[in-house]
Amino acid sequence: MRSVAVIGGSLSGLHAVRALRDQGYDGRITVIGEESHQPYDRPPLSKRFLTEEREPAPEGLLEPEDESALDVEWILGERATRLDPRAREVTLAGGRPVRADGFVLATGAAARTLPGSTGRPPSGVHTLRTLDDARALRAELHAGPRQVVVIGAGFIGAEVASSCRGLGHDVTVVEAAAMPLLPQLGAEMAGALAALHGPRGTRLLCGAGVVALRGRTRVESVELADGRTLPAEVVVVGIGVTPRTDWLAGSGLAVDDGVLCDAGCATGAPHVVAVGDVARVHRPELGAHVRAEHWTSAVEQPVVAVRNLLAGRTVDTYTGRPYFWSDQYGIRVQFAGRRAPTDTVRVLEGEPALGDFLAVYERDGRPTAVLSANRPRPFTRLRRALARV
Repeated sequence: MRSVAVIGGSLSGLHAVRALRDQGYDGRITVIGEESHQPYDRPPLSKRFLTEEREPAPEGLLEPEDESALDVEWILGERATRLDPRAREVTLAGGRPVRADGFVLATGAAARTLPGSTGRPPSGVHTLRTLDDARALRAELHAGPRQVVVIGAGFIGAEVASSCRGLGHDVTVVEAAAMPLLPQLGAEMAGALAALHGPRGTRLLCGAGVVALRGRTRVESVELADGRTLPAEVVVVGIGVTPRTDWLAGSGLAVDDGVLCDAGCATGAPHVVAVGDVARVHRPELGAHVRAEHWTSAVEQPVVAVRNLLAGRTVDTYTGRPYFWSDQYGIRVQFAGRRAPTDTVRVLEGEPALGDFLAVYERDGRPTAVLSANRPRPFTRLRRALARV
């Protein structure tokens, strides 16, 4: 294998490049990225990137001294539109073909838009996925006090709401479910995180579906399914993401809510692997394919995927457990493990109602997951213990 093309200038794409070099690969590496920026860290985009007085430099992970060591050809600002695994060729939007012996798919995911929305939304409506998204939202938030409506109370929505409150905006969060993160955390702990908003001046409306955004050229209000209308000068839609697999139509690769991979991130083509948000990896212990939208998966999966790519077969499997964190209103929330709906939860320390606690999920007396708010040290201890179970 003399050449590898990494499709996607994402965090997982960058770590695939690093894994290739770390594992001794000295051939040609080409990184193709739709964004004009080199890979950067996304978590700060919903937090300090929005709130600091001066716009921070992109949280780039490719330091200048690394660039020459990695020896990469960057093709940025161009979208891949077609992959032909048999011909070992990827086609760019401008028609240019790029040939390689192996491919790493790291195209990530795109922010979902509101169901039923068609055409261009009125100005003032934002999603938050890319650096350019963050710059556009930041410009609005720093222009003066606004009435902000955040649609979706997951981690991104909650972080954006926290940032907006920190800037002095009037903030309402609208969540269609009965509670935020109910499937992930269960009712008790979902309620604890929902309780972070109110005391800090953010209105949280749960069980409220959005019917439409109103306004001719600029958004003026958000209409809810129950008939209520919320005034809005800025709207942030944070209702999840969709894996970017549309460009793989006709490639012959199996796609179903992501690129289907075996336990080692390898696809049906022996010289194609997938990593990060776009990869739906088989987990034998679950008997299912799982797509993980977490920072840890984006940096851990490439090590395994690249090893298998270079070997030409699956010689290693990805066994990482889910882990994610969120910073809201000055509180660090951390979760690790896999919770099932029948698991019980036990608070070990602190008080959930105050946003300061450590809790463990259990099944048949064995821990399955751990959740904490502002308890980093005991959380880390339990997370390590969980990995040994």
